[in-house]
Amino acid sequence: MLSTLRRIIQEVTVAKDLDQALEVIVLRVKKAMDVDVCSVYMTDKVQGENVLMATDGLNDEAVGMVRLKKDQGLIGLVGEREEPVNLDDAPMHPRYQYFPESGEERYHAFLGVPIIHHRELQGVLVVQRHSKRHFSEDKVTFLVTIAAQLAGAIAHAEASGGIDGLHSKARGAAPLQGQPGAPGVAIGTAVVNFTATNLEVIPDRVAGDVKAEVSLFKKAVKDVRKDIQSMLKRMTEILPAEERALFDAYLLMLEGDGISGEVVRRIKQGNWAAGALRETIAEHMSAFDAMEDDYLRERAEDVRDLGRRILEKLRSQEPPKPKKFPIRTVLVGDEITASMLAEVPVKRLAGVVSRRGSQTSHVAILARAMGISAVMGVDELPVSHIDGRSIIVDGYTGRIFINPPPTVRDEFKHLLREEAELSKELRELREKPAITPDNVGIPLYINSGLLADITPSLKSGAEGLGLYRTEFPFMVRDRFPGEDEQCKIYRQVLKSFSPAPVTLRTLDIGGDKMLPYFPIEEDNPFLGWRGIRISLDHPEIFLVQLRAMLRASAGLSNMNLLFPMINSVAEVDDALALLRRAHYELIDSGVSISMPHVGVMIEIPSAVYQVRELARRVNFISVGTNDLTQYLLAVDRNNARVADLYDSLHPAVLRALQQIVDGAKDEKTPIGVCGEMAGDPAAAILLLGMGVDNLSMSAANLPRVKWVIRTFTQRKARMLLKEALTFEYAHLVRHFLNAALEDAGLGGLVRAGR
Repeated sequence: MLSTLRRIIQEVTVAKDLDQALEVIVLRVKKAMDVDVCSVYMTDKVQGENVLMATDGLNDEAVGMVRLKKDQGLIGLVGEREEPVNLDDAPMHPRYQYFPESGEERYHAFLGVPIIHHRELQGVLVVQRHSKRHFSEDKVTFLVTIAAQLAGAIAHAEASGGIDGLHSKARGAAPLQGQPGAPGVAIGTAVVNFTATNLEVIPDRVAGDVKAEVSLFKKAVKDVRKDIQSMLKRMTEILPAEERALFDAYLLMLEGDGISGEVVRRIKQGNWAAGALRETIAEHMSAFDAMEDDYLRERAEDVRDLGRRILEKLRSQEPPKPKKFPIRTVLVGDEITASMLAEVPVKRLAGVVSRRGSQTSHVAILARAMGISAVMGVDELPVSHIDGRSIIVDGYTGRIFINPPPTVRDEFKHLLREEAELSKELRELREKPAITPDNVGIPLYINSGLLADITPSLKSGAEGLGLYRTEFPFMVRDRFPGEDEQCKIYRQVLKSFSPAPVTLRTLDIGGDKMLPYFPIEEDNPFLGWRGIRISLDHPEIFLVQLRAMLRASAGLSNMNLLFPMINSVAEVDDALALLRRAHYELIDSGVSISMPHVGVMIEIPSAVYQVRELARRVNFISVGTNDLTQYLLAVDRNNARVADLYDSLHPAVLRALQQIVDGAKDEKTPIGVCGEMAGDPAAAILLLGMGVDNLSMSAANLPRVKWVIRTFTQRKARMLLKEALTFEYAHLVRHFLNAALEDAGLGGLVRAGR
């Protein structure tokens, strides 16, 4: 049964659209379970109905015609209970609903199981038999396993099919759901960015010159054949004949009407060579995966390897062309990186959509800094099928619409107009101070890491740079930057903001921020070697950075240093010792530099409980709410499956924050918040009430938070905080704060983020 399950999943995963996926399911499941009928009903959320979408056993004309309200029939019963319904004589059940066009009056035994994906009912998988007897426990558990495994594959196939307009009976223009990455709305054209050797995410594109594409492909195959023949020649004296057979198999697959012939056929049908290759390899892998013989199933990986070899040759032949980006480009990919963002001219970049990642991924933070909307963690994103298509990105709710109908497009155009009006109102606050009506000043700073952000940051009304991410200059190079290189960058940042304060965070790599020339392979990188841990383990790198920072501050008095990922007082002591050593080395060489103010980031639960000891050792504390939330809630912030569990307004996070603030205040140490929570207008109310001294956020969020600070007295914020801390659910905290914003006349902030 396990091998059967694997083959079914594989076939559904490579299905071209929802129709094909559902046909595979009913055919394969019926055969595997030896039943008379297998059917799939899909849930139409818009109409509130369960629709028969595929069947093997009922009348074909019933497909798309049999529709039951969500509370109707046995299908509705399965959906309501969210568990299997196993009946020996279904027509006798009071919830049974008969549709003459289905022809199901012949069947008595009924087993239905729900198909659930991300806690939402997608549909119901049903098997039926003529005889009157319950399905055995083995049959029930197998069907439950099938449904659970198929949920994600169906969602992916549904997305692919819906985009091409191949199936509209059940879902219509339903959006794909991800996580809000950066606020805002973008209406534009999808441009798929993909790595040269990742066959699975190669997009479909129209072949501009069919003959040229065929020629490129044939040349690539010829080169691969030469490589394999060369390998075979080298291995003749080393490997026995049976082991060399693999290379012969590769050569055989490249011949005649096999893989090569099928790719050429697809190119002539209109797909470019790389897209045609991806389709062909996926089809062949599916065929091998479906085979009964274990040895033959293993050959699927050989097919994948062959495909990658051809792709590598194919891409290497392509003449370098300047990339063309539409006026409103929405960058789409399996995993978007900072370097991919940098390739798009800023004036043409409207939005970002990534299949992987979350709202606190590095690229999402960059998108917020650049003021472009982003949606992350779209599991069902059919990357291969959306290049060049019209797309709407809703960075507020985490939804994307591909080829949206006019009604949806008009709705979002209206939202864009509302955003423009709100931005105009907020711009009027730029020169006004962030002071509450009861005269409490809360300095608002900017988070950044790009030199290109300096001018927009200065124009935003920020009172300084609260967090400069020094890892960015490391990430865009192919080696560690030298001391002079770093000094030049830091000096430019410090001078641009002087005399306003600038906080330089020391190197914070690891987790989702990797250096291509310093690979870190770990099973759980967020609990591994990152932040200050790497710096302390590599003093030769850390001392270079510290000296560069100190030299950059010569003649200026606005630099603060911040140590990230602090776990214990021992780490602070060691980091301070290295800082003093770097300072002494510069003084000893004749450079006159004063010691800067030093702070630590509170991001780890252990630091929460040692906040007083940490506060005694440093000049200020900065709370990184992104990682603090992740570690307190044990939620990987880059995992879309648990994205809905990640919430900085969780009562446990709020109580930890209050404990941190109280500890810092007891030691008379200034405390600020530099995580994404600082840029959330609703959360800003609570931080004001807690007594946080300053907030640091993206330039796009600063005007919104300033509006909140200038509207709420600290006394009012304390009252709201006290009540918010009584709630047991994060969503109730959010509703409560949104209501407070509405009551204060700041409903535009709530509506813009709906």
